Amino acid sequence: MDTFGKINLKDIQLRDLKTPCYIVNESRIEENLITLNRMQDATGVKILLALKGFAMWSLFPLIRKYLAGIAASSLNEARLGKEEFGGELHVYAPAYADADFAELLKMADHISFNSIGQWNLFKHRMKGGGVQPAIRVNPEHSEVDTRLYDPCAPYSRLGITHKNFTEGIQFLDGITGLHFHNLCELNSDALERTLEVVEQKFGFFFKRISWINFGGGHHITRHDYDIERLIRIINDFKSRYPVEVYLEPGEAIALNTGILVSSVLDVFNNGMDIAILDTSATAHMPDVLEMPYRPPLLHGFMPGKKKYLYRLGGMTCLAGDVVGDYSFDKPLKAGQKLIFGDMAHYTMVKSTTFNGVNLPHIYLFNSDTGDLKLIRSFGYEDYKNRLS
Repeated sequence: MDTFGKINLKDIQLRDLKTPCYIVNESRIEENLITLNRMQDATGVKILLALKGFAMWSLFPLIRKYLAGIAASSLNEARLGKEEFGGELHVYAPAYADADFAELLKMADHISFNSIGQWNLFKHRMKGGGVQPAIRVNPEHSEVDTRLYDPCAPYSRLGITHKNFTEGIQFLDGITGLHFHNLCELNSDALERTLEVVEQKFGFFFKRISWINFGGGHHITRHDYDIERLIRIINDFKSRYPVEVYLEPGEAIALNTGILVSSVLDVFNNGMDIAILDTSATAHMPDVLEMPYRPPLLHGFMPGKKKYLYRLGGMTCLAGDVVGDYSFDKPLKAGQKLIFGDMAHYTMVKSTTFNGVNLPHIYLFNSDTGDLKLIRSFGYEDYKNRLS
């Protein structure tokens, strides 16, 4: 699997890069989009870009050539989608503030509600506005191993359970769609099992809706994803229910399309060899700690595989700001560049300026032409302006 986004590092003068930096390969993004478009052509499904996973808006002109629109979960995401992307705008949030909802009504094409209480609160404001309302349901069927990312974990705050749905069904007049989401980095077999449960619990309501959103977490562009199975699942569903089907992956658009380049600042021994980097796990790649997971590292290996072992640490003062332990063929030196793979999705969107560290620079690379350009740099004003 090409976790380094098919970026030919020989074409990039690493010594001239400002680090830390993300480099995203627009050619690899387009390869993913072509795969997703094949899905749309084969099924008639509409695929949305979920901004919570990837929101690099300088690439929106390319992405909107292939995808139907945007899935947003906040007013800011909705505004970015409306102003920079166009297309359909779908909005879902666990709850809506009154002032935000008023603005969302001016922009959204579809709005999904997390509870019957929220629907009852806002439904009178939607009459005649042309916005298509939906209810998010919770099938109470878990496919995700990591509890932090499981929308169907016990006592979840996301979606209406079957019990609450049936007890409140008298309030659902006017609802035109259903929305469910319980996947994270999973294959099409997980959707098939989930859809069976959704049909069992909520299928009686399908005759009252015109569209359904299967949510995100579909790893469609992963090398081992069973696309033919997904096509069969969707076409079978649509043959039985005459509704429009949406998917809203974020990660699948940007999977294996980018890297994070970091420089080694210092090397020392404190019981084991430690290298301090100019990047940070907690600030620049927080899923390393949250998921948790071990990011791929070019020329870096599991402990014990190579002669020289190092713990790679970030530059913040958080004690646990550690990327992981990696072994190398040669000793690390200050000034050396280290390159982490698959760093386009859930990185830029989650990065912070914790401890006052700068956000990574953003570069765009084209592997067809070899062109590399700096899209954005961040500095003191970006840190200062988010504070009071």
